Order: sequence, then structure tokens, then C-alpha cells
Amino acid sequence: MAETPGRNKSIDELTAEIARSREHVRRDLRGLQYELDFPAKFRRSFRRQTGSWMTAAGAVGVLIALAPMRKKKIYVDAKSGRKSQKKLVETGFALGLLKIAANMARPAIVEFVKNRLTDFGGQRHRKT
Repeated sequence: MAETPGRNKSIDELTAEIARSREHVRRDLRGLQYELDFPAKFRRSFRRQTGSWMTAAGAVGVLIALAPMRKKKIYVDAKSGRKSQKKLVETGFALGLLKIAANMARPAIVEFVKNRLTDFGGQRHRKT
């Protein structure tokens, strides 16, 4: 069998190697944390380049303020307007008929539900 390297290392050497690898991982994590700290990066950038940031903020503000000032022209076909108005009238008429029918049917529905509930309640009391 071939011997694997590191088999004959002493405990002190292994402990030192572990300590070195831990330190290496710790340094890498600190670097990663530094790179991913975006709020701190923005603060440093703002401190170093305040004028550039203020100019950019002003330009964005002007764009936002002036964007709604453009007027859009919307062309509407007169025939499609009549069709939509006709559909609106038909829908209103259908809803009106539905309301009248519901008002006329309400007493019958209430009576039916009342009878069913009293029958259901009466059957329960008979079984106990």
C-alpha cells in the first residue's frame, strides 16, 4: 500500500495547519463581508464624490418632474364609442331586470329557507 502524505505528521504540525486554514477562511470571510457591504460602499462613494451624486440626483429629479409634461394624443374611433355605449346600456338594462326579479322572488326564497330550517331543527329534536 502506498502511504498518503500527512500520515506521519505530528499533532503540533496538524494543529498549526488547522490554525492556518482557519485564519485563511477568516480572511476570506472578512473580504467577502467587505465586498457585500453595499450601504457602506454607497456612503464612502458619496463622501468621495458628493458633487457627482448631487448632480445625478438632480438630473433624475428633473426627469421625473418633466416626464408627465408630455402630452399623449389618443385617437378614438367614433364607431367603437357607440358600440361600447350600447353595451353599457344593455348591461344596465339587464341589471335592472335582475334586481326586479330578485325583489319579486325574495319572499318566496325567504319562506323556503325558513321552512327548511324549521324542518331541520324539528328533526334534530326528535332524535334526541
